[in-house]
Amino acid sequence: MLDLYTWPTPNGRKVSIALEEMGLAYRCHAVNLQQQAQFSSQFLAISPNNKIPALVDSDTGQTLMESGAILVYLADKSGEFWGDERYTTLQWLMWQMGGLGPMLGQVHYFKKYNPGKSVYAEERFYAEARRLYGVLEGRLQAAEYLSGSYSIADMAVWPWVSRFEWQSISLDDFPRVRQWYKQIAGRPAVQRGYDQPMFMNDIPKP
Repeated sequence: MLDLYTWPTPNGRKVSIALEEMGLAYRCHAVNLQQQAQFSSQFLAISPNNKIPALVDSDTGQTLMESGAILVYLADKSGEFWGDERYTTLQWLMWQMGGLGPMLGQVHYFKKYNPGKSVYAEERFYAEARRLYGVLEGRLQAAEYLSGSYSIADMAVWPWVSRFEWQSISLDDFPRVRQWYKQIAGRPAVQRGYDQPMFMNDIPKP
C-alpha cells in the first residue's frame, strides 16, 4: 500500500494522476496548506523540505519527497508510462521540474495573487511563461505526447497547464497544446486524480 500526502495543487495532482493511471493501491492524506499542515513535525519527518506531495511505500519502506522523484519511482514500480524512450521522458520531466513549474508558479504569485505590486516581475515571468508554452507547442507539433507515447512527463506538465487561466494564457495561441490538454483531460484516471485529496474545482476547459 502506498500513502500519498498531498493537496490539490499542480505538483500534488501529478502524483495522484499517476497513481490512478497506474492502478496502484494508495491512501490519500490531505495536507492542508492553508492551515500550514506542511510544517507539522509529522509531515516534516516525511518531507523535510515541507512541500507536498510526499509518498510512503509500506511495502518497501521507501519514503520520498519531490514530485519528479516520486513519478520516477512509481513508473519503475509499475513498469509503465515511460513513453517511447526513458531518457526522452526524463528530459521533459526535468524541463517541467526546472522550468515550467517554477516559472508558472511565479506567474501565479505575481499576476494572480499580487497584481500591480511589481510590474517588472509580472512582465518578466509572463514573458517566460509564453516562451515555455512555445517550447511545449513545438514539441507537441513533432510528437503526439512529450515522449512519443503518453508518459509521466505528460502527467507532470499537464496539471500546470490546467491553470492556464491563472497565467493569463489563451490555449488558442498554442493549438497543439490545446489539443493535447483536452485529450489528457478526457482520461478517466486524470479526472479521478485531479480530484485528490478532495474536489476543489472542475477541470478548466479552454
